[in-house]
Amino acid sequence: MKSVRKIINDPVYGFITIDHPLILQIISHPWYQRLRNIHQMAFAHLVYPGAVHSRLHHSLGAYHLMTTALSELKSKDVDITAAEELGAKVAILLHDIGHGPFSHALENELIKDVHHETISILLMRKLNEEFSGQLQTAIDIFTNNYPKRFLHQLVSGQLDVDRMDYLNRDSFFTGVAEGVIGYDRIIKMLTVKDGDLMVEEKAIYSIEKFLVSRRLMYWQVYLHKTVLCAEMMLIKIIRRAKELIGNGQTATAATEELNFFLKNSNADRPIEQHLETFCRLDDHDMMTTIKNWSHHPDKILATLCRSLVERKLLKVKLQAAPFESAFIKDKTSEACKTFGITEQESEYFVFTGEASNTTYDPGDERINILFKDGTIKDISKVDNALIQHNLKGAVKKYYICYYRC
Repeated sequence: MKSVRKIINDPVYGFITIDHPLILQIISHPWYQRLRNIHQMAFAHLVYPGAVHSRLHHSLGAYHLMTTALSELKSKDVDITAAEELGAKVAILLHDIGHGPFSHALENELIKDVHHETISILLMRKLNEEFSGQLQTAIDIFTNNYPKRFLHQLVSGQLDVDRMDYLNRDSFFTGVAEGVIGYDRIIKMLTVKDGDLMVEEKAIYSIEKFLVSRRLMYWQVYLHKTVLCAEMMLIKIIRRAKELIGNGQTATAATEELNFFLKNSNADRPIEQHLETFCRLDDHDMMTTIKNWSHHPDKILATLCRSLVERKLLKVKLQAAPFESAFIKDKTSEACKTFGITEQESEYFVFTGEASNTTYDPGDERINILFKDGTIKDISKVDNALIQHNLKGAVKKYYICYYRC
């Protein structure tokens, strides 16, 4: 196979090296290039204007960290063959290829009961056919069907390179310094014992900083109340459009691809049969459609779309306890009176929800610390560990969005 060496200048890590023809072919594929047009952080740019980076940026960054991590493990005599190294790099490069428009914001909304991981593996299998079986090791690693567990844990686990990149990258582009992590030190301290990925004890404080940074980024950025509100408004727009279409009214999208998924439920049209159509969808389809619908004759759809385009969002409040029913009823009455709509229709303008985040759940997957004497402890069991005291439980907050009268 002809050798190849390309470099990509990344604002976070500097130069990222592409040194295998299969990697270059995958990056050049239209399905991968589509990730340029999908925001990594959906509507976070409405709060943090710099957060306009794409899924392509993130996947290339995760690929770079995977390359660094594999090199580090090999230097510690962990047995990784050239085929396994390539497989792990391909797996992380394609881990987000199944994301639809605005990433998690429309997860399970455009296509019912189908998550992006499911579409990612379907696309990987299609690409495997196209590339004559060269992606099989990557697929086995991605689906945790490969004997060396630590390779899957690098792709998807408590300390995976996916999380390391998105925390580092999202912190960089939002300017939120609390999200900065010592990813380079963590990678330097990675090791493998009994087939599992773990970290040397010298990295304990870097791991704690990583976990605390993730907690802060969730509440300050990912679950920021304004971001939550904008994403919920997007969901309400899609639901209203589908309701209108279901009632025989017109809600024509800007592209045939988006029209297709608005009019066809996944139960009738399995996504496996329409991967090509899905891979022509991105954020541009959605935003152009929303701009068009800003002038739709349906006042509910038009108001929601115009509010999102002009960033005149619904009022949102976030608190530790559920909202009083009297308060919700009062806001519902105001919406009904303002728009001349029914109480049921007012749910497009007044709605509640919950947001929760867990810093570290040892019941999910453990972060194991390898000590010099060969003993292994979960990070939450380490003496004097910060994570041991008060960061293991889930933090839940309640929100309400309502129209500003």
